[in-house]
Amino acid sequence: MNILLVYPRYPVTFWSFKYSLKFVSKKTAFPPLGLLTIAAMLPKEWNLRLVDMNIEKLRSKDLEWADYVMLSAMLIQKESVDHVLEQCRRYDKKVIAGGPLFTAVPDEYKNRIDHLILNEAENTLPLFLKDLENGCPGPIYNSDDFIDMAETPIPRWDLIRVKDYATLLVQYSRGCPFNCEFCDVTILFGHRPRLKSTEQFLSELQAIYDIGWRGSLFIVDDNFIGNKRAIKAMLPRIIEWMKDHHYPFTFFTEASINLAEDDELIDLMVKSAFDSVFVGLETPNEASLKECSKLQNVSLNVNDAIKKLQKAGLEVLGGYIIGFDNDDESIFSRQIKFIQETGVVTAMVGLLQALPNTRLWHRLKEEDRLEECATGNNTDGSLNFIPAMDKNLLMDGYRKMVKTIYSPKYYYQRLSRFLENYDKPKFAQKRKITSSDLKAFFRSIFYLGVLGNGISQWYYWKMILKSATFHRRAFPETITLIIFGHHFRKVAKKMYRSGMTKNQLTASG
Repeated sequence: MNILLVYPRYPVTFWSFKYSLKFVSKKTAFPPLGLLTIAAMLPKEWNLRLVDMNIEKLRSKDLEWADYVMLSAMLIQKESVDHVLEQCRRYDKKVIAGGPLFTAVPDEYKNRIDHLILNEAENTLPLFLKDLENGCPGPIYNSDDFIDMAETPIPRWDLIRVKDYATLLVQYSRGCPFNCEFCDVTILFGHRPRLKSTEQFLSELQAIYDIGWRGSLFIVDDNFIGNKRAIKAMLPRIIEWMKDHHYPFTFFTEASINLAEDDELIDLMVKSAFDSVFVGLETPNEASLKECSKLQNVSLNVNDAIKKLQKAGLEVLGGYIIGFDNDDESIFSRQIKFIQETGVVTAMVGLLQALPNTRLWHRLKEEDRLEECATGNNTDGSLNFIPAMDKNLLMDGYRKMVKTIYSPKYYYQRLSRFLENYDKPKFAQKRKITSSDLKAFFRSIFYLGVLGNGISQWYYWKMILKSATFHRRAFPETITLIIFGHHFRKVAKKMYRSGMTKNQLTASG
């Protein structure tokens, strides 16, 4: 059996880091962890090929070779999925599909895909494989049960060229104890965090180490600290493993802001070589936080919490949302002030989207306010519901706000504030500068310091001088964030111009 695993293309977004990749000679940011894990669950005698469309095109000879095409995708990849399905139809290839997109909106695909493997594949894929072996595979396989993470195999890293990727991925847990109205994590994975064993997780780290990877690892858990007791028991083993292997990796992950309330956990994460954490900060508007049940952000001083994490050696990447029912016209200036004061350099501000089957989606549906399916990209300037604020006012304010915070002046102000708050851990200061680090630095000089436009050039050299003079120990982090800023500005500018064009078309039409 010849199986072609296909990972559809991502659009250019803030999280794609597309315009940063040339600085580090990478083709895309992240590998398709889900497909690589699925591959490890398929029969050993099957022949497998994987095409990541973020790196290469789906070629006719690949489709001709395949007996089946297997797709995995998220909502944001929907447009690319449609193109892949059209290619498969032309070549008369049967398609097997699963992942968050198909689980969220299966009715859109039940007549276009031969076999839908929904929910967690550890439950549903074996059922399909058994029926396929018996010659009677069905059209849809689903399950409401949540799997034991011990059933999840080590991904098939041999199916990709890891050097094409900026960061590799690993998963420790699924599920989140919180109940944010807009979030689909608990719909997909439940409220009770389910964990891999420490030995299982260490085996995955060893597998990544053995393929020769050195550098950044993203632990993709939606809330890494969902079960603090288990994490605290696991991290000392990670510290020991990292020491024995001479710190081959740095980690970053996603966590809730209540991490800042646990000094022991912060210390263990920093000693394990975590250098950054993404936190859903959402909004400075307490009424909006209560509206969406983000109560963990109401119970503490978020500004102080961010500064505490930065001081401990963790860069905080922030997620922010505009468009809650309790937002008024003041929210745009309040968000800018909130972001600038805390020194959250990587600030991802998105318009609220009602993702399928979330509590928000059901509420808006009952209120007859849903308009279309969400794009899955909350930074593309689109809305899929009728907001409480005037829609044009909301969208214009959002676009102007994003353009503002990623302008050189505001971006470099945040970077300066971060460097003032940040205290790099002593063991991290001893890490050797790699050839990749030097390449990124010299390319930044050429592309941003020499070829950049006047304003960006001026801020670039000012920040280089400031960091080299006052924050030498954080100079590598400074270069990384300068390069990220280049990407963010290009995406923000593209989104702003696209929004202005749409407004002009609406006004004239």
